[in-house]
Amino acid sequence: MKFPWSVPVDMELIYELPRWALQLSEGFFGRELGGWIYTLVKTLILIVCIVAPLMGAVAYLTLWERKLIGWMQIRLGPNRVGPLGLLQPIADGIKLFLKEIIVPTGSSKGLFVLAPVMALGPAFAAWAVIPFSPEVVLADINAGLLYLTAMTSLGVYGVIIAGWASNSKYAFLGAMRSAAQIVAYEISMGFALVVVLMVSGSLNLSAIVNAQGRGLFADLGLTFLSWNWLPLAPMLVVYFVSGVAETNRAPFDVVEGESEIVAGHMVEYSGMAFALFFLAEYANMWLVAMLTVILFFGGWQAPVDWPILAWVPTIVWLLAKVVCVVSMFLWFRATFPRYRYDQIMRLGWKVFIPVTLVWLLIIGIWIQTPWNIWN
Repeated sequence: MKFPWSVPVDMELIYELPRWALQLSEGFFGRELGGWIYTLVKTLILIVCIVAPLMGAVAYLTLWERKLIGWMQIRLGPNRVGPLGLLQPIADGIKLFLKEIIVPTGSSKGLFVLAPVMALGPAFAAWAVIPFSPEVVLADINAGLLYLTAMTSLGVYGVIIAGWASNSKYAFLGAMRSAAQIVAYEISMGFALVVVLMVSGSLNLSAIVNAQGRGLFADLGLTFLSWNWLPLAPMLVVYFVSGVAETNRAPFDVVEGESEIVAGHMVEYSGMAFALFFLAEYANMWLVAMLTVILFFGGWQAPVDWPILAWVPTIVWLLAKVVCVVSMFLWFRATFPRYRYDQIMRLGWKVFIPVTLVWLLIIGIWIQTPWNIWN
């Protein structure tokens, strides 16, 4: 199928470019060293191709948040900086970059500076195993789900270190709240991932997506009915709500608690050190939304297998689903008031963990019966 805007491209030439680059590298540096240099350069290029758009997405998610909440509250939102306010994130970034970073006198200076990096690093490192399409993934490792669990668990260290190193009671109280909250919801998220692992039979994220494209409904062209969201609906709710809590977003933002502890663990931070915590928060929002789509909504798969939609690139379906899911974070913020701390702990320990354990047992029995829909 050709379109007026399509440009003829020799696809065979594109597929041969990596092989030519490898041969050129081996010709200059020798077979062993050339292959190593080619792999290094290729990996660095792929990292830049992932991180650069992610940084842009993180910046403009702040604009989308203010615009979306503004529309919900019948107001305009940012509309002064650039056309339609599109340059607002750039203006905010320049402002934060030019502000002075103040390090409190009584703080542990090394850890104080390290904390924002510890919060942001795992949020970006986790994207190494995210498959954007059947062929586009930086590291298509078999233990991708395990790697993601490890990376997302490291983010809390940045919050705890920031609270302790600031030498402030308010910051330390916010860090302790974060530690207790993340432990409570990390367990339920882990059990939800175990259920997905059981029905998919793999820790590889690409295999998990491919497993959702099989079954009776997929054969009938109704692919969206074969995704995990339908048979694993309770796990979808647990995973997504736990993800909102893990990212410290409203209504689970007791870590910051502006009305109680004046921004919590970030109270002593300014300038770009302050901005790095917000970058980590919004990067984690994109990550949780991406994982929700991959684990429960078929990843890059089209909702229906109709020939008329065959021309749509797979990454378009993936990004459309992710934008819809990440907008739910913003909808929650505009809708729900902040929960009390005891309510948050009760939901994590007394509701989510028992629900995941019961559903784990149900799925375990289900896949052993003749009505197993995941074969």
